[in-house]
Amino acid sequence: MSASSYDEALARLLEHEGGYSDHPSDPGGPTNWGITIFDYRRYVDPRGTAADVRAMSLAVAKRIYREKYWNALRADELPPGVDYCVFDYGVNSGIGRAARILRRVTRLPEDGPVTDEVVAATARFDAARLVDDICDERLAFLRSLATWNVFGNGWGRRVREVRAGALALAAKGEASPPVSAGKERDTRKPQAVPVAKRFGWIAAAVAAVAALAHWLDAHPLTTIAAVVLAALVAHVVSTAITNPKGRSRPS
Repeated sequence: MSASSYDEALARLLEHEGGYSDHPSDPGGPTNWGITIFDYRRYVDPRGTAADVRAMSLAVAKRIYREKYWNALRADELPPGVDYCVFDYGVNSGIGRAARILRRVTRLPEDGPVTDEVVAATARFDAARLVDDICDERLAFLRSLATWNVFGNGWGRRVREVRAGALALAAKGEASPPVSAGKERDTRKPQAVPVAKRFGWIAAAVAAVAALAHWLDAHPLTTIAAVVLAALVAHVVSTAITNPKGRSRPS
């Protein structure tokens, strides 16, 4: 992405992850702002308790999301929409699975994290197609879980909303594509025409003609006509010399 979608992606994610919960059927255990007690112990305090998770501030949760999920999935380097889609998947089902599925939909071996190869591969696919493929796989995976009967309604709604949000981000990204590689805009300023040199030549020509007319004691109107003609000729000659290819900037 040319610009990070993190703030918008996080705001969308927190619509699904806000608040404390400790559902007996949730293998994540005590969870607040979507951060499980296992994440809390891994990233904040190895001895953290459910009370610590409940008291965790949103600022701490945001830091964990940014460093351990968004950055770990290299979401800033993914196409708009795909970044949010993969990020939300990683929070919900783990960054390992999210990375593996991103590899799958980009036709790469499912054997590691998001690498340079994966980032490059995402650029070769239509972002909306990747979003649909990831969400289709995610929904199929969730339906295969034993806890689908308990959490299925909420999971299904979340995947639908993530798909819609990610497709909107992808469409927004396509509306303002980056400059293609090898076709960078030429931001060089046009070279200034050497005005002083040009007018120096013109002035010299005019002075020479005027002096000649005075020496020949020519009629004033004749002198004026000769001066004007000399100025025009000097201008044409100086233009041809200073800009021989007819361009105002280098090729």
